[in-house]
Amino acid sequence: MTNGSAAAQARAVLARLKKTYPDARCALTHRGPFQLLMATILSAQCTDERVNKVTPTLFKRYPRPADLAAAEPAEVERIIHSTGFYRQKAKSLIGMAQGIQERFGGKVPQRLEELITLPGVWRKTANVILGNCFETPGVVVDTHVGRLSRRLGWSRSEDPDQIEQELMKLLPRTDWTLASHLLIFHGRRICQARKPDCPACPVNLLCPKRGVPKTISRKQRTSPR
Repeated sequence: MTNGSAAAQARAVLARLKKTYPDARCALTHRGPFQLLMATILSAQCTDERVNKVTPTLFKRYPRPADLAAAEPAEVERIIHSTGFYRQKAKSLIGMAQGIQERFGGKVPQRLEELITLPGVWRKTANVILGNCFETPGVVVDTHVGRLSRRLGWSRSEDPDQIEQELMKLLPRTDWTLASHLLIFHGRRICQARKPDCPACPVNLLCPKRGVPKTISRKQRTSPR
């Protein structure tokens, strides 16, 4: 695809996904950037549903960065145990809170360059915070966004940072945050990793289906949904 045709295809894809998922939003339950930062760190290699079962206790026990910064690792590990990789996550949570407390006056920073200096915070996590709490558009590249970007022909890369840069060039800046939610919703519901439901897909006829097995990609709707 040329740059112009790729942009047109991307706009058409987003338009249909917006109609399909009008409720697309961050699935992690939170109030404010500090809670979302904690939840997003916990979401690594864990479902949002599981994280949402754990965070009420975590939020109540550690309502402020100062509280979490002074936490005993064993206590944090006990609370978050069911999210997996709990020792590393507890270390990241406490380190993140200490960084906020010591270097940012107890307030979650609002710039990507500052957020990614915190332990456990990568570009994906930083963009989640910026887009959902500070109205600063950002492209969140998780496994779903990466997979769909390749299938849609928007990227050939496996590297999240490279995919982020390519989507930033392809998509309007005002759509970056919502596009991330839409692709995540679609990846969870229809365009799954092993068995994408192409016949039920609202963007079936717009998608080149790169990397999708031919036995699946041959199944086409006769008209756009």
